[in-house]
Amino acid sequence: QVHMVESGGGSVQAGGSLRLSCATSQYIPKTYCMAWVRQAPGKEREGVASIDHDGHTTYADAVKGRFTISRDSANNTLYLQMNKLKPEDTAMYYCAADFRCWSNSDYMFWGQGTQVTVSS
Repeated sequence: QVHMVESGGGSVQAGGSLRLSCATSQYIPKTYCMAWVRQAPGKEREGVASIDHDGHTTYADAVKGRFTISRDSANNTLYLQMNKLKPEDTAMYYCAADFRCWSNSDYMFWGQGTQVTVSS
C-alpha cells in the first residue's frame, strides 16, 4: 500500500503562516498528480491545490495568492506553504495522489490528515 503522512498543522493567529508537509513511504512516480484537499466541519471537501507531472499548479480561488504548492521529487515530499491565513482556512488538510488531477478531488491515495486552526 502507498502511505502518505501529513505534518506541520497547528494553531495560528490570522495573518500567520504554516508549512504543511506530506511524506510518502513509497515512491510516487513523478507522473502522478499530487494535491491538498481540506474539509471543515459541516462542509464538503474542497480541493485546495494540485501539482501535476510538469509542475503545473492549480489553486482554489479562495487561496490564490496566499498558498503555494510544491513537490520535492528527490525525497518524494509534497508541501503546502500557507501565508496570510484566515479563520475560514480552518479545516483538516489531507494530501492525496493519483495518476491524474481530479476536479472532484476523488483521489486514489490519501493521508490521514493534519488539523489547521486559525484564530481571529
